[in-house]
Amino acid sequence: TNLGKALHSHVIKQGHNSCQSVVKALLNMYAKCKEFEDCQKLFDEIKLHDTVIWNILLSGFAGSRNHDSKVMGLFNVLRAVQDPKPSPVTLAIVLPVFTRSGVLGARMSMHAYVIKSGMGSQTLVGNALVSMYAKCGLVLDASTVFDGITDKDVVSYNALIAGSAENKLVNNAFQIFSRMIEFEGTLMPNYATIANILPLCASLGDTIGYKMGKEIHCYVLRRTELEEEITVINALLSFYLRMGITREAQSLFRTMKFRDLVSWNSIIAGYASNGEWLRSLLTFREFVDLKMIDLDPVTLISVLPACAQLCNLQVGKELHGYVFRHPSLFEDTSVGNALISFYAKCGCTEAAYQTFLLIPHRDLISWNTLLDDFGGNLLETKFVYLLHWMFVDGIKADSVTVLTILQFYANLSRINNVKETHGFALRSGILFDSEPTLVNALLDAYAKCGNMEYTFKIFNNLSGKSNVITYNSMISGYLAYGSHKEANNIFGSMPEKDLTTWNLMIRGHAQNECPMEAFNFFHELQDHGMKPDAMTIMSILPVCGQMASVHLLRQCHGYSVRACFHDVHLNAALLDVYSKSGSISSAYKLYLSTPWKDLVLFTAMLGGYAMHGMGQEAIQVFRQMLDCGLKPDHVVITAVLSACRHSGLVNEGLMIFYSIDKVHNMKPSMEQYACVVDLLARGGRIKEAFSFVKQMPLAANANIWGTLLGACKTHHDVDMGCVVAEKLLETEMSDIGNYVVLSNLYAADARWDGVLEMRKMMKTRDMKKPAGCSWIEVGNCKNVFVAGDYSHPDRSFIYSLLNNLDTQIKELHKLPHI
Repeated sequence: TNLGKALHSHVIKQGHNSCQSVVKALLNMYAKCKEFEDCQKLFDEIKLHDTVIWNILLSGFAGSRNHDSKVMGLFNVLRAVQDPKPSPVTLAIVLPVFTRSGVLGARMSMHAYVIKSGMGSQTLVGNALVSMYAKCGLVLDASTVFDGITDKDVVSYNALIAGSAENKLVNNAFQIFSRMIEFEGTLMPNYATIANILPLCASLGDTIGYKMGKEIHCYVLRRTELEEEITVINALLSFYLRMGITREAQSLFRTMKFRDLVSWNSIIAGYASNGEWLRSLLTFREFVDLKMIDLDPVTLISVLPACAQLCNLQVGKELHGYVFRHPSLFEDTSVGNALISFYAKCGCTEAAYQTFLLIPHRDLISWNTLLDDFGGNLLETKFVYLLHWMFVDGIKADSVTVLTILQFYANLSRINNVKETHGFALRSGILFDSEPTLVNALLDAYAKCGNMEYTFKIFNNLSGKSNVITYNSMISGYLAYGSHKEANNIFGSMPEKDLTTWNLMIRGHAQNECPMEAFNFFHELQDHGMKPDAMTIMSILPVCGQMASVHLLRQCHGYSVRACFHDVHLNAALLDVYSKSGSISSAYKLYLSTPWKDLVLFTAMLGGYAMHGMGQEAIQVFRQMLDCGLKPDHVVITAVLSACRHSGLVNEGLMIFYSIDKVHNMKPSMEQYACVVDLLARGGRIKEAFSFVKQMPLAANANIWGTLLGACKTHHDVDMGCVVAEKLLETEMSDIGNYVVLSNLYAADARWDGVLEMRKMMKTRDMKKPAGCSWIEVGNCKNVFVAGDYSHPDRSFIYSLLNNLDTQIKELHKLPHI
């Protein structure tokens, strides 16, 4: 600007300011440099204004959205003078401004002026009118103007295609695109055409959309000028990622000659949206290492969810530091919201709260995100405080806020608070204005609180407004309370069912130990022409576990492989059932074959090894998890501790226990203390275990004392057992197992008076030990054994075989040790 002003001074000194060409160039310079005051001043000094000068001035002000009223005022002045008259270029400049104004009358007035001036058929003006109507949602009017353009160019078609796309008129957009290619013949799609049409292909479904997208890709490859246009390649990249075809997207990205920020943001966000969190993070690191382009808000919003899913606090905190060092990013509310969400998903509630406090301009999303975090962690005091603060600040709640409140109080089973939230939603009009999602959440909340009467009343009062999700909420509520009959009635009355409906019925009956009914629904689903999805398989898997049927489990696994379900949680569920069914080798193979492992999968593998007493293998998997950069939670650590105690790895287990606080900055849970007590007790270190219990910062529960009592029985430490039993019976008097263990302990030491005392106490308190039960699958047939039951058809062979084994074991113990 300073150089331009110096040049202007030189022009005046040299007397060239009377030259129209020089004056227009100076005016254009001020307009493009956004020096509007100088631009207006120079315009006022010009004695003779022609159309070009007016267009330069209007174009300058039109380039800034803050001067729309100024542009409209200037145009009205131009329209009022006799000479010069507005040209097609003038109208092309001002029409977008009138479109942005949002005043329908102003837009209609402009169109009337265009018709009266006889410029309606002019290509430049017609294109501007098409764009104006399309952006206002008046696609029919845009089509009418389009048809009236005498000489249509590629911009004409692009304007109507873009307008149809913006208004979600996919078929209309493709019709225009086809017309452009097939009937006009003389026009060739340009980069804008491809960029407008490709996103629509992704909305047509996997088969048709993919086919059309590939055809457009082939067309691009035949046009060198399109292939070298980065906008087109970015659109193709986005198309493949939206279709979930990450392999094609990756190949395209790697072959790009030039990559801009949009390219990197697309691939990072695309990997994340397709669940490839680690690949998203690795690509981001590759981008950062280039040090060519600064990160923008889109980059951060794209990569932070990947950090959250991987619980990678280190990278997330580094990104937070980067935001602090860049004021423009720090001021961006969407970035602040993404950081709150990141910390919340990583379990860092305090960090999420501190980030919330630092956001310069909080919006409703900021409040809703933190409320959801407090609610998800059942932090009632903080949740209520934040909600009160939000209302005091005058923030108006929306349906998402109400949904969060409902879910929070439903999880706490606070029926009165659910009713209050219901009343608020009614009074504020949110319930009537919102999507059916909120009504469905209300049904779900009442159902979780056990008030099926209210649930049923709301359901009946919907008067035809219910949808399949509403019915699903009712089914879920009834099944949660074991009301199979009512759930089946709702299921039978549904006008239409989706896959979620069937999954609910399968999972509900499986969880309520009705395996045959669950299998019947599973078969009916397929009979109705539906294909099971990953959730269906996860719903039926508990039945395989209940029946200990490896045969059925392998069928489910085979179907998942054939259907190409790349769901890490499904793999974790399959792995878990393989372990519980005794096939730990199959579980490990599945673990190895899963490329992207998360915390759930590691937990399942550790739990399987713990169940099978394979401590060393569990420790190895635990180390692999840490090497991946995943932060362990209490469930994972409890699983590896359990594996250590079942394998007698005392020292290794103690090291892991002490790392909970020192390395992972967490406080040990009661369950983890119980694991350590059992670990020491199984190793024969009874006194050390008792001392450990006495030094615990938490009061020992019945589980810990019971574990210690069992160890006393195993190692015949009667004196310690009596002390532990006294503590145990003070804590838990109703568990018959405690009395049985103590009775057996007395019996092992021939203290028959103690045995009689225990049996007397059991009889006085009317306690009965439930019969033991086990089952095994042999040749695809389930065999059930209950203590005291001799009804098995092969009992003679089984008992004969057991007697032979027992004899061989006894003979083995009689052999001299070498």
